[in-house]
Amino acid sequence: MNIMQNPRKIELLAPAKDYETGIAAIDHGADAVYIGAARFGARQAAGNSIEDIARLVEYAHIFGVKVYVTLNTIIYDDEIAEVEQLVAELYRIGVDALIVQDMGITKMNIPPIQLHASTQMDNRTPQKARFLAGIGFPRIVLARELSLAQIKEIHDAVPETELEVFVHGALCVSYSGQCYASQHCFGRSANRGECAQFCRLPFSLVDSCGEVILCDRHLLSLKDMNRSAYIEEMLDAGVTSFKIEGRLKDISYVKNITAYYRERLDEVLARRKEYVRASYGKSMPQFTPAPEKSFNRGFTDYMLKGTKDGMTSFDTPKSKGEYVGKVKFVSRNYFTVIGGMLNNGDGLCFLTGEGKLCGFRVNRVEGNRVFPQTMPPVESGNELFRNYDCAFERELSRPSVPRRLSLSLVLEESKFGFSLKGTDESGIQCSVEVPFKKEEARSPQRDNIVNQLKKWGNTPFEADRVDVDFSAEWFVPSSLLSELRRSLCTLLINEHKATNKNSPMKIKEGSSTYVGSVLDYRGNVANSYARKFYAQQGVGDIAPAYELEQPSAATVMFCKHCIKYSMGWCSKNGEKHPFKEPFYLVGSDGKRFCLHFNCKDCIMEVVAQK
Repeated sequence: MNIMQNPRKIELLAPAKDYETGIAAIDHGADAVYIGAARFGARQAAGNSIEDIARLVEYAHIFGVKVYVTLNTIIYDDEIAEVEQLVAELYRIGVDALIVQDMGITKMNIPPIQLHASTQMDNRTPQKARFLAGIGFPRIVLARELSLAQIKEIHDAVPETELEVFVHGALCVSYSGQCYASQHCFGRSANRGECAQFCRLPFSLVDSCGEVILCDRHLLSLKDMNRSAYIEEMLDAGVTSFKIEGRLKDISYVKNITAYYRERLDEVLARRKEYVRASYGKSMPQFTPAPEKSFNRGFTDYMLKGTKDGMTSFDTPKSKGEYVGKVKFVSRNYFTVIGGMLNNGDGLCFLTGEGKLCGFRVNRVEGNRVFPQTMPPVESGNELFRNYDCAFERELSRPSVPRRLSLSLVLEESKFGFSLKGTDESGIQCSVEVPFKKEEARSPQRDNIVNQLKKWGNTPFEADRVDVDFSAEWFVPSSLLSELRRSLCTLLINEHKATNKNSPMKIKEGSSTYVGSVLDYRGNVANSYARKFYAQQGVGDIAPAYELEQPSAATVMFCKHCIKYSMGWCSKNGEKHPFKEPFYLVGSDGKRFCLHFNCKDCIMEVVAQK
């Protein structure tokens, strides 16, 4: 097969907290968006009505943009009927796929809607990928912790299956779907969309003799992911969909980050013709995208190259933003800065000598003098970061320019009047004819015809080319041209909606064997349908989900992040420390967690204590 004749479609997948954010993501270049329904999404605070999702689908499908709905929580038996009804409604409104965690969904009475295997399923091995592909999943969302080599290994194992990989955003320190700390401490299950962000809390690190090694540091908090420098390498490793995290992020964040990755991805697609964009339409952001200006805790590629260096954020779990310079001199009500340009209204922050993040708002700037609204305890030499760029946010708040499809038009004479044919950049072609008695014009008509046929106004189309194919200089009134244009627009939109209907999927029961014969609480089996599914796949011993039955002294987090590595004490590298293991994390509430270091698999386990 010639890959140049069958290029692989590549997708930029953006988050949508709500309808408005979803529209902004599409207008700023997303090829697909993912959004939560009213219930059963892993971000409980980001739910949306069927009506709003239907409106988003209608707009998205004009551009060939897909809409995926997150149904990626575990489900209880008494919720099955509600889930079935919700899925039926989502299928009816044309949603393209559901992102799911609970295998019980595969046994429910639902229409043949596509299912994508959520990262909450803990998808990190070729064996797991072969199992999911074997039972019919067309797409697998991989664990964030995988390196390029591991992604490539999975792609080679299931070359016909789409691989969705996170490219930007906040990071969970535990493998997704394998974190039970929030449930253990607060009765709020991350697998039910209620994560209390345990990993962003401060902890002290204590050895077995009670010696405090670190005090009140954010020892489980990671920086945010930014893999924009590795787009091409990720493509070549087999990535189909580049996923931006952030279903709780505001519309400014989504505009900025989506537009930024659209630019980075298009730069690669322009050179690599074996890859093509998955949707159509031109986006025209009214700003220069800059990811460092949106919420971030600092950036990491998160082990994409295999190294764990520089991925932690022990000082603070809050947004530091972009580095802007150093404090040079401090006066009573102002200080001077060596570095970048600042603006009135900016939000700045710095780390105090005790390692605490201190933020403040700028009242006014005069040259290199900064006058805060309230003078902070800033000192000469402090590094300053801007976590709110007033001028940039003002640009982002301006109305977005809607996305447009390029359109070529041909106006022709017909037997009884005139016809207008339109072909847009997706290849969809429609024509409309209007009867009209032909009369020769007294003056040239072409300029007026072209001008009138280019007036597409508040529609999804933009006429880049207008041809007039007449045998004579016929008179065509502007009202007739407007009628032709409006009728053609309606036909084109309807054709896009018909063309971009969701694709069916059916689970292939008994066609694939599960990767093991035993499932402990990490299998997240919370209903009888899921239990039946795994039993049919040859699993004989199935434990209930942690939310139903908490094992004693269970591991509540499984992390590639390793505190010993971050401290320079990696056992694999032969590095040593003067303290007595085991180590413990102690929270401000006194709760203790023992750290187990599985050096063979390079995983740190956080174990709950009685």
